[in-house]
Amino acid sequence: MSQIDPAAMWTIIVGLAVGSFALRFAFLGFVGDRPMPPWLLRHLRYTAVAILPALIAPLVVWPAATGGAPDAPRMSAAAVAIVVGLFTKNVLAAIFSGAVTLYGLLYLLG
Repeated sequence: MSQIDPAAMWTIIVGLAVGSFALRFAFLGFVGDRPMPPWLLRHLRYTAVAILPALIAPLVVWPAATGGAPDAPRMSAAAVAIVVGLFTKNVLAAIFSGAVTLYGLLYLLG
């Protein structure tokens, strides 16, 4: 196993910290106490809705557990979660129904 150069590691850590601070400061420091325009607020409402599918989609389509090959339990669990979410409009119900489907099918199919 190769060792990473400590100077390179700390350069990356400091760079990520500065970038993260700058991104947050762009909204909190520059905008501060001024109201945001309505068009920006309208777009920011969809940020939370986009995060969960963006995190889950790679795990369904290219799961590491199967070496990157899609499989029936994960696709079925994603389909069940989508259907439950559309009908109930409840995020927790969608998550739990998808989890139960995934683990149930993994248990049944081995």
